Amino acid sequence: MANIRQRLNQVLQQIRSAETRHKRAQGSVTLLAVSKTWPLEDIFTAAEAGQHCFGESYVQEAIAKVDANPITLEWHFIGHIQSNKSRDIATRFDWVHSIDRLKLAKRLSEQRPPELAPLNICLQVNISEEQSKSGLQPNDVLQLALQVSDLPNLKLRGLMAIPAPCDNFDQQRAVFSQVRELQQQLIDQGLDLDTLSMGMSGDMEAAIAEGATIVRVGTAIFGQRNYQPS
Repeated sequence: MANIRQRLNQVLQQIRSAETRHKRAQGSVTLLAVSKTWPLEDIFTAAEAGQHCFGESYVQEAIAKVDANPITLEWHFIGHIQSNKSRDIATRFDWVHSIDRLKLAKRLSEQRPPELAPLNICLQVNISEEQSKSGLQPNDVLQLALQVSDLPNLKLRGLMAIPAPCDNFDQQRAVFSQVRELQQQLIDQGLDLDTLSMGMSGDMEAAIAEGATIVRVGTAIFGQRNYQPS
């Protein structure tokens, strides 16, 4: 059975091959290793193999990892944000991918320690307009983007999306294309954006073909999860 190092290298090879196939610059896509539910020793193993960016969704679990970790890594929060957990996110993370409300953005801005670099922010778009998912409706993105871009201690970087599951490559591309076009509309309004956080194990290549700059992969690196934190 492949170990974490081997699986990580396989995923990186898939990303680099997809960059070549779709005429993307080599190294233009960053792998975010989704480490939620996995112990710190597995993160260390991936870090020793060269992985630098890790994604967490559960605040209490992430706090324990960040505080106990002696290695300088880049921590991304990719889960739903509860207002009473925003301070922990503001003080410990480098990125937040799941902003869909001005209230949350304001709290993170107010709670970000001034000695830290601005918190990198992506707005989450419910591009498939699924009732079960968080995220902004596409028509609401511009207004929030303009508001968030004016907040101190935050840096709006781009958009994040988790489309409805689909096995058809062309259909996957069509949805990711909508996200890319939406981001271009924001850029045309004068916003300085450089990040599209989209694509996971099952649709990563389609996302890369449509301009993803961050892909989020967990199981293909760490294996099947055995539990879900409460």
